[in-house]
Amino acid sequence: MLLYTADMKTGRPAHSPRSAFGRRLYELREASGLSQQEIADYLGISQPSYALWERRDVALRAEQIVKLGKILDCSMDQLVIGTPAKSTKRGGPVGKARRIFEDVSCMSRTQQQQVLNVVEAFVKQNTPTGAHS
Repeated sequence: MLLYTADMKTGRPAHSPRSAFGRRLYELREASGLSQQEIADYLGISQPSYALWERRDVALRAEQIVKLGKILDCSMDQLVIGTPAKSTKRGGPVGKARRIFEDVSCMSRTQQQQVLNVVEAFVKQNTPTGAHS
């Protein structure tokens, strides 16, 4: 008997294989830890529309490709052509965390400081002593 686990994928299995672009898009999204709904919301489209992008060859507007690159934290070459990511990339927040901190950067300095105070306190409480300076 197969039991449900939290790491199981949801949704129906697909009947057709992914296009090369769709496969890259899917892999980049999974690596970023984002859902189809989160990306669709960011792009201002419906989740079913975005799901088609991961499955079939689609014609995207330039601004959609730029937005995808930003939210998936990848280059246009990596997204469109499949060029491997450069290994010189430094670590840091990716996916949802990066987007949230980009939104925070648009707030007033007072609001930014309030957010940072909460985040710093949380990190201090949840990080082993000496792990971060």
